[in-house]
Amino acid sequence: MKYVRMPIETESPEEYGYGRIQNNLSESSIADRTLSGLDLQIPDLKLLYGEHRGGKTLRALIAEESPGLGADDVLITTGAAGALFIIATALLGTDDHLVVVRPNYATNLETPKAIGCKFTYVDLFFEEAFAIDFDKLAAAITPATKIISVTCPHNPTGVMYSEADLLRLVELARNNGCYLLVDETYRDLSYGRKLPLAASLGSHVISVSSLSKAYGVPGIRLGWIVAKNPELQEIFLAAKEQVSICGSVIDEWIGEQVLAKRAAILEPTLVEMRRRLAVVTEWIAGEEHLDWVAPSGGVVCFPRMRSEPVGGTGAFYRRLIDVHGTYVGPGHWFEMPDTYFRLGYGWPTAAELEAGLKGISLALRG
Repeated sequence: MKYVRMPIETESPEEYGYGRIQNNLSESSIADRTLSGLDLQIPDLKLLYGEHRGGKTLRALIAEESPGLGADDVLITTGAAGALFIIATALLGTDDHLVVVRPNYATNLETPKAIGCKFTYVDLFFEEAFAIDFDKLAAAITPATKIISVTCPHNPTGVMYSEADLLRLVELARNNGCYLLVDETYRDLSYGRKLPLAASLGSHVISVSSLSKAYGVPGIRLGWIVAKNPELQEIFLAAKEQVSICGSVIDEWIGEQVLAKRAAILEPTLVEMRRRLAVVTEWIAGEEHLDWVAPSGGVVCFPRMRSEPVGGTGAFYRRLIDVHGTYVGPGHWFEMPDTYFRLGYGWPTAAELEAGLKGISLALRG
């Protein structure tokens, strides 16, 4: 495998330096929580090797929302990024083919590139409201296609599929003998009806998620793979054992406590995120230099500049951070033009969000 660092990581706020940013609108999660904020105090845990699949209680908590799924259908991983890495390296080789939607979270694109497998992008277009073109998707599938890879709710746009579209994806993959990989990291941050957990819809469907985005605990690095397919689970477990053997017993204990009070955490979070989305919606409606496709899930959106800003996009991003102290995710993080940018409205404080939106408007005007 040939690894290349991804722009979304090399230019991330933690690499750039949080202290250099006043209004961080580049993050793709809600605000980071503390142990005390979650009312947690880590007990005197024995620091042993944990269950290789992850603790059974934790896995059962992940599966319990979906009829037909159980703890044995869940594998705990080191974040969603670890889950995506395991799936790609376990299932794809140089003779295999991947169909992947774009724009997308970088790991869904870069790990297959590092493996050297063949792949076809199915691009999503602003003019089509970032909706999947099923005719193009079907045409991209070849006899060598191993995986169809999608995200829902979508990163970086916040767009969601309808349940009918999700079922259509499940059927398309089944009819072509492919696995369907659904990155569902933002599923718990759906503003309408939450879709079924994709892996519950067929043994050829693989779901990936984590606690990082909706629950605000990316520091514990806890994600998971759900697949109602024992053979796949054995392959994924073998991969995990070669990478890390098991997970952290501390991380898993925290994850178990968080999921045990899932509703108490998510309900106020969703109320606040809807309020913030309304703030961004009002700002966009009054910002003549921007357009967008309104998101229906997650905590990010992907505005587009109606024209090149004063001095070009490079000058805009420099003004935005140097003059207005505001950081967003430029389009090239997602292999898109820099006239697009990812705006995260869940992580900053309400005051920082307001200041950041004002900063964007000012930077657009020079």
